[in-house]
Amino acid sequence: MAEQSVRWGILATGGIAAAFTADLVDLPEAEVVAVASRSQDSADAFAERFGIPRAYGDWNAFADDGDIDVVYVATPHSAHRAAAGLCLEAGHNVLCEKAFTLNARQAGELVALAKARGSFLMEAMWMYCNPLIRRLKALVDDGAIGEVRHVQADFGLAGPFPPAHRLRDPAQGGGALLDLGVYPVSFAQLLLGEPSDVAARATLSAEGVDLQTGALLSWDNGALASLHCSIVGGTATAASVTGSQGRIDVPYGFFFPDRFVLHRDGRDPEEFTADPADGPRNSLRHEAAEVMRALRAGETESPLVPLDGTLAVMRTLDAVRDRIGVRYPGEAPEEDRAPALTPA
Repeated sequence: MAEQSVRWGILATGGIAAAFTADLVDLPEAEVVAVASRSQDSADAFAERFGIPRAYGDWNAFADDGDIDVVYVATPHSAHRAAAGLCLEAGHNVLCEKAFTLNARQAGELVALAKARGSFLMEAMWMYCNPLIRRLKALVDDGAIGEVRHVQADFGLAGPFPPAHRLRDPAQGGGALLDLGVYPVSFAQLLLGEPSDVAARATLSAEGVDLQTGALLSWDNGALASLHCSIVGGTATAASVTGSQGRIDVPYGFFFPDRFVLHRDGRDPEEFTADPADGPRNSLRHEAAEVMRALRAGETESPLVPLDGTLAVMRTLDAVRDRIGVRYPGEAPEEDRAPALTPA
């Protein structure tokens, strides 16, 4: 693999699959060789659109394709456990969209399966692979703003989304939290790790999913994170990291920024901007490049998106749902949910 293109298979044909594939075909070391959908017509149309040689209308047939190096799972997150699990069972390496699964138990099952098979597995948390976010984290880790005291982040869409939309459907893991809230939670935990306590409140829909959620995470060292997600109101989609000696402000699109501003006590503000050579700010190619780098290095997980970090985020999302009273069909607290953190 170190001397040839990495052969990708795409599982699902929706909007995120199209966006990822469009970026993937621009990478000279990547080759998209197969696509699958539950519908043969959908798979054929996607294959024709992107010049993909093999199209499957059956997941099992796709999983049996031995000429795929890595599968990108782009189904709704309610199907991630089944789709990624099928591919891992077949011996494939997997990049799986976020939210990684519906709950931490399912996430743990995928991680255990990947380790048992010796396969590569990574959550498609493209934010963690973004060069400017990596620069921000390096500054924080190097003490540029002292000890982190508070993280703020929000992500909200104006909607409105009708009751039949997947974001309102409990069976598809609907609600703001798993679709949008995963970004603020992941941003906070990138900088602070897993919290020791979670408090949350939400506005629920008639279907029982969260229309908007506010969460307050806390850590034993006194750090806090104030996070918000919504499918009933467009937010600034911004973030801020406050430390004991300064602050970093990330404007609109904090998870794919084009710039951020570092404020250090006693100094003029410093603006850090994205390198045009890194491509469009909404490019997904950085996570694809990280997967290919790891595969060529013989790694089974990425140091940029470690599996322990993915599991920790899923535990936090479970804890938030526990606080706000959102449960998806088939879930049982004693079986399907991570142990709640310190009661709020």
